[in-house]
Amino acid sequence: MGEIKVPELAESITEGTISEWLKKVGDKIERGEYIAELETDKVNVEITAEESGVITEFLKEPGDTVHVGEVIARLDESGEGGGESTSSAPEAKEEATQEKTPEAEVPKESTTAVATKEVPKEEAKSTSRTIASPAARKLARERGIKLDDVKTTDPMGRVRKHDIESHENKPAAKQQSAPQPQKPVQPQDPQKPEERIKMTRRRQTIANRLVEVQQTAAMLTTFNEIDMTAVMALRKRRKDNFFEQHDVRLGFMSFFTKAVVAALRKFPLLNAEIQGNELVLKKYYDIGVAVSTDDGLVVPVVRDADRKTFSDIEGDILDKAKKARDNKLTLKDLQGGTFTITNGGVFGSLLSTPILNGPQVGILGMHKIQLRPVAIDEERSENRPMMYIALSYDHRIVDGKEAVSFLATIKDLLEDPETLLLEG
Repeated sequence: MGEIKVPELAESITEGTISEWLKKVGDKIERGEYIAELETDKVNVEITAEESGVITEFLKEPGDTVHVGEVIARLDESGEGGGESTSSAPEAKEEATQEKTPEAEVPKESTTAVATKEVPKEEAKSTSRTIASPAARKLARERGIKLDDVKTTDPMGRVRKHDIESHENKPAAKQQSAPQPQKPVQPQDPQKPEERIKMTRRRQTIANRLVEVQQTAAMLTTFNEIDMTAVMALRKRRKDNFFEQHDVRLGFMSFFTKAVVAALRKFPLLNAEIQGNELVLKKYYDIGVAVSTDDGLVVPVVRDADRKTFSDIEGDILDKAKKARDNKLTLKDLQGGTFTITNGGVFGSLLSTPILNGPQVGILGMHKIQLRPVAIDEERSENRPMMYIALSYDHRIVDGKEAVSFLATIKDLLEDPETLLLEG
């Protein structure tokens, strides 16, 4: 009997959630074939079979949390399927789950002995928590059912998923003596409809990390504005030739990435990280570029941005943005950034305060380009394409003078963009 386990994911990721089974029990699969999709904190990972065979059972259901190395399915490597393996799948599933359930507190090697002893249901329920399978606990939580109220036919008193379903389907008269839920659900006002949607694992992670950054970093934000006249004129002159030569469009992100790298060289503390009581000054420039997806913001990284040309940067950003929207980013695409750029201007944002992408200590926010009257000298004003920019930084290691000077450097470089070629 073969096993399918959760593979090693990444150094910082030890668990995930079964998003979807791509096969069903009885299907024949080949080695290396995809069997399930696993949602982690950062990306979705497709789990493959390490051996060929026929799937005999799934030990986990969509929505269940699983850990690296955990067995999530079994398969018959003889390729025949059916027979004893298939018929005993429910019992095997319960036994395998029992070994992993903390409440049972039964050593793996003693499971069979205890099972044949047929511990009375009353004795099994004398512990502080009702013994139940993970699937049963999950269903009970979702439907507001107390496990103590559920009757089971299991000789060990273990509550299974079908027990929850049977309990819920009892006639109302038989449930009158059951205690009321601790938090009864209030009837919904038909004039004020609501919809409850469970947060995805990634959205929960984003929420937790944003709160964590605000609680652990001394975050401040400083602002400036850029006259984008020169950059827009340069793009207009060069865009056709640039596209013909490199098969990628010349956008604003390559200008800002080059300007950020040049500014980081002058102010290295913004390309650093706090580790314990030490500052780690990074001598490389892996720039994260925030990309919006249906599941939230992700930040793929442009590696060694200081060594890349304008076309390399534009192509890299375009490729990673497409992979992000197609949910094809790998963990490697997201790891190890030293500084982040986020562009709220594509959604029309005129001004905002970006939140740090920890453990980084700096993030640059770009915004909408808008025509505004600008004083040219004491006598004249002109309408110019202006952009507000914001730098959020960790004040624990970056002083206000450095932050303001960093932003002023970005402004100077972009208002005279030919200097970026010299800086590179």
